[in-house]
Amino acid sequence: MSRKHPVVAVTGSSGAGTTTVKRAFEHIFYRDKVNAVVVEGDSFHRYDRAEMREMVNKAAEQGKNLSHFGPEANLFDKLEELFRVYGETGSGKKRYYIHSEDEAVQHNERLGTQLHPGQFTPWEDIPEGTDLLFYEGLHGGVKTEQHDVAKYVDLLIGVVPIVNLEWIQKIHRDNAERGYSAEAIVDTILRRMPDYINYITPQFSRTDINFQRVPTVDTSNPFIARDIPTPDESFVIIRFEDPKKFDTDFPFLLNMIPDSFMSRRNSIVVPGGKMGFAMELILTPIVERMMESRNA
Repeated sequence: MSRKHPVVAVTGSSGAGTTTVKRAFEHIFYRDKVNAVVVEGDSFHRYDRAEMREMVNKAAEQGKNLSHFGPEANLFDKLEELFRVYGETGSGKKRYYIHSEDEAVQHNERLGTQLHPGQFTPWEDIPEGTDLLFYEGLHGGVKTEQHDVAKYVDLLIGVVPIVNLEWIQKIHRDNAERGYSAEAIVDTILRRMPDYINYITPQFSRTDINFQRVPTVDTSNPFIARDIPTPDESFVIIRFEDPKKFDTDFPFLLNMIPDSFMSRRNSIVVPGGKMGFAMELILTPIVERMMESRNA
């Protein structure tokens, strides 16, 4: 944990909605002039796209499962080292995983390389003089017998829709954006399930704040769902591990967010369409206190 060089991590599986939280933080950083270094979780995968495909096939031949959720396919040691070193010195090394042709062009122009989608850029030093490190990905709060990434995080946010909704979002995204068949996506979900249970789910017991979207429509069979439930067809349960830690002002939140209510002493429920607004209301004072403490 670090006052001078805080680490903020948003953790959640693919399709969970971590991008919404990232966007909320980007708004906060822009308004409060916070110079944040952004780290993507995909950049800590062990294998590039082609290598991963090959390793998955090899594991299957041996009757084993390999997924991006588990330690065998990730560099937990490097992620732990980055969080630790940044907290101590404000420095460290990062790289990028190239998702698209546009990103490939951008990084090739910047680095003078000939990289393609599915590959990594070389490791490079984090710029000097940043205010905090912001991570968004699968393993911001991961902990194994060998590595404890969560130990070095000052603010850990979890984003985890109920599992049927998470599957619906993944099926629709992978089909629309990547052209995968429904059968292939279901196979992937099943292959990753052991790692999901062992390495993704436990993180949400370590988070400071969880955002869980719950649909108000029938999602009992996610594999035949035609549409993703809209925000207006959902509620978001926001659970605080320790409301006193961040001086959470529940009366203020209830007053500011129409149709919100308390479900437990540490949980507030808001309409799904107000998720981004609620995030900014909750997270802005936390970030501002971090910066005040940093500058004190």
